[in-house]
Amino acid sequence: MKTLIAIPCMDMVHAMFLRSVLGLRLAGTVEYSLACGSLVYDARNQLAYKAVNEGFDAVMWLDSDMTFDGDAFNKMWARLEEGAEFVSGLAFTRKPPTHPVVYEFIGTVDNIPTATPVKEYPENGIFEVKGAGMGFCMMTTSLIDRVQKTYGLPFSPVLGFGEDLSFCLRVAELGVPMFCDSGIKAGHLGIHEFTEADFKK
Repeated sequence: MKTLIAIPCMDMVHAMFLRSVLGLRLAGTVEYSLACGSLVYDARNQLAYKAVNEGFDAVMWLDSDMTFDGDAFNKMWARLEEGAEFVSGLAFTRKPPTHPVVYEFIGTVDNIPTATPVKEYPENGIFEVKGAGMGFCMMTTSLIDRVQKTYGLPFSPVLGFGEDLSFCLRVAELGVPMFCDSGIKAGHLGIHEFTEADFKK
């Protein structure tokens, strides 16, 4: 297996993020790629193009303000090997009120872009979602390729959503299920490191 660890960022990364990246236990052939710039969707599109055109089997997306355990890579890969094409770990917003950045609904309500976060989930299990933030997830490159061939640039914003949920809307239109594994957790760096404990308060 050949995996691209794709990191869109501005002009710097958090030290705690770097510590998490250095602690990842990896398998197969792995390459890291950073795309720097102020337009996140453009950085993601560049990284997606690289993954598709350079023969990678999967992409692990990591935002530069996330923290995670060393087993995250192998746990996500295991879900892909079980047949999932898109799996997110469990991450949370970095501003209160904290909620998971996995969603049970993404769409428009009265022409207003609406994303409803998942409120309940299994403690350490996999469950289907309608979308997720891209800061801590893994997907097959073949999925990216199908989205790209159908829609053009896979991460370009639509309907007033950010690049991540815009991608998820396209995946949903293709009929591909998306999953979250609540046993693969991440912290989200802000003034405070928001985790599952903040959500449960």
